[in-house]
Amino acid sequence: MPRILPGETDIYAITDAGLSLGRPLEEVVSALMGAGVRILQYREKKLKSGAMLEECRLLRRLTREAGACFIVNDHVDIAMLVQADGVHVGQEDLPVPAVRSLVGPEMIIGLSTHLPEQAREARSLGADYIGVGPIFATNTKEDVVDPVGYEYLDWVARNGDLPFVAIGGIKRHNIAEVARHGARCCSLVSELVGAPDIRTRVEDVRKAMREGMVG
Repeated sequence: MPRILPGETDIYAITDAGLSLGRPLEEVVSALMGAGVRILQYREKKLKSGAMLEECRLLRRLTREAGACFIVNDHVDIAMLVQADGVHVGQEDLPVPAVRSLVGPEMIIGLSTHLPEQAREARSLGADYIGVGPIFATNTKEDVVDPVGYEYLDWVARNGDLPFVAIGGIKRHNIAEVARHGARCCSLVSELVGAPDIRTRVEDVRKAMREGMVG
């Protein structure tokens, strides 16, 4: 299974059926894979478990064919059933040590963090990478915490000891600045899955990120 972590690739895409312009999940994800996206997280909050399982089976096949890393958000059971590469949990989900006891030593575990103390604790808990954010306000996730802005991102870029992905409200127009603050992997949702031409949008986002890294 591909063990690709944030920082080893630049874009971390997240699914959202409600933002995908009515296109089938397979079409959207195939476009992402064709554009060279190498980390994909499945996040659908409003489907029944059986439907999520079927979609994840599809995405496991597509990501395996593309050599991409497949992460399931929250649902440890589904991640295990489809042999996903990893699972991502939040601060109020199952604790990382409990997740590790279920998934074993090989599966990647990502943990959302919003504060330096959470980032400091993540390694000892057993996380493989952390999410840093939300950098900006976002409407793609319910019950989200307040934006952390660049201050926390700056702290993690200087002091963090785990791979990290910046997340939350990141778009083509602001990703260069996020990269200037030290992010080498950024998560995008609506900016990618909601683009009329996903492949071109991925190219544009990558170009903006590179400009930020050298700026």
